[in-house]
Order: sequence, then C-alpha cells, then structure tokens
Amino acid sequence: MKKYITTLAFIFAIAATLTSCREQTAEEKIIDEMEDAGATIEKEYGDDGKVEIKMETENKEVKIEKKDGKTEIKIESDDN
Repeated sequence: MKKYITTLAFIFAIAATLTSCREQTAEEKIIDEMEDAGATIEKEYGDDGKVEIKMETENKEVKIEKKDGKTEIKIESDDN
C-alpha cells in the first residue's frame, strides 16, 4: 500500500510541475492582456472550423482568426 501511495504522490508531483511550466502562446498572452484591460470579448465559431475572437477597449482593438491550424492576429490601437 505504501508503494502505491508513493507512486501516486510522485506522479502528481511530476504532473503539477509539467503543467505549471507551460509557455503561453502569443495568442494567449494577448487575450490575457486584453482581459486585464477590461476589454469586451466576442467569440464566433464558424461551421468550417474557423474561430474568430474580437476584443475591444477604448483605445485598442484586437482580432484573432484561427482556421486550418493557422492563427492570424490583427492589432489596431488609437495612440494620440
């Protein structure tokens, strides 16, 4: 029984380590940044597998389009 508990604890420790060290993609970084800025976020899912995410704040608009494994990011900002 002790062997099973030790093995489970070891597996849990490895799993926690690997999931916490995962790097964020550019897309995830932008989404987190816009969420922190209080942006309104709209997600649209197309029938052809296309995903479109639109985020907007008072001075910045970001569009992320994902289709066929390719991601396109468009950023427009109003710098006065």
